[in-house]
Amino acid sequence: MSEFNQPLGGNEMPRFGGPATMMRLPTQDSAKGLDACFIGIPLDIGTSNRPGTRLGPRQIRDESRMLRPYNMATGAAPFDCLQVADIGDVPINTFDLKKSVLIIEQYFDELLSHGAIPLTLGGDHTLTWPILRAIEKKHGPVALIHVDAHSDTNEHMFGEQVAHGCPFRRAYEDNCLINDKVFQIGLRGTGYSPEDFNWGRDKGWTITPAEQCWHKSLKPLMEDIRSKIGDAPVYLTFDIDSLDPAFAPGTGTVEMGGLSTWQALEIVRGCAGLNLIGADLVEVSPPYDMSGNTAMIAANLLYEMLCVLPGVTSRPLAV
Repeated sequence: MSEFNQPLGGNEMPRFGGPATMMRLPTQDSAKGLDACFIGIPLDIGTSNRPGTRLGPRQIRDESRMLRPYNMATGAAPFDCLQVADIGDVPINTFDLKKSVLIIEQYFDELLSHGAIPLTLGGDHTLTWPILRAIEKKHGPVALIHVDAHSDTNEHMFGEQVAHGCPFRRAYEDNCLINDKVFQIGLRGTGYSPEDFNWGRDKGWTITPAEQCWHKSLKPLMEDIRSKIGDAPVYLTFDIDSLDPAFAPGTGTVEMGGLSTWQALEIVRGCAGLNLIGADLVEVSPPYDMSGNTAMIAANLLYEMLCVLPGVTSRPLAV
């Protein structure tokens, strides 16, 4: 019997039964003793258009029940070498966004004190800012791989500086980022001015718009990103609206002309070998995709993030 937690297998309990946790893993109250953990943040009070991301973590967990422990494509076997559990949800204040930001930061302060790597199920993108604040206290400024249709660098939204369109400007202001190691992938759509994307460029960030990703593999892009990041600590934040709505309609601010699911896999798998110290998958809004496919894609990408964490062993298929 393995010394590490294992997802509940489909031959032990039907996939539609068993615990309602990420990959039907065991749950515990804290990250103590864990190498990595899945954690939900059921937040949508920072959204500017369609709500519903408060329901994202729950449906991502539900759709994760079909996932199996071994990665057939990459050979990664994370449950052979990492102690992983689902530690539940951050108890945000659903009536107060600013208070919720403080709650998230304090929660991650405690989580990170145990040395576990957090994989976060969102929730709207506001949540990444307090996570980065907590991570900066432990690791210092970090490199960032940000996959999104939007730059999320607004100065304010309706006069508010805390919202899902502002987290990376706030993270910049809080010195959470290594500015020559920030990469934004998949930006697209309409804007108010060139400043919407150029603000980051002016800070030394590298922007790869969606149009530069069309009709091509993103493996070369990720090779370049890995070479530039080197051994710096890096955080991966993946907004599901980076994908074209043909793949992921269940989100609040859809934009046409997005990434494909295979490009998403190339991005996440391309993080293998980096010093990944945390990741999140945000903006899944289940009411806008009754098929569950958006949450299913999110669950798979979170599993792929687990598979590229430092120390994950590989068992390649025989050929």
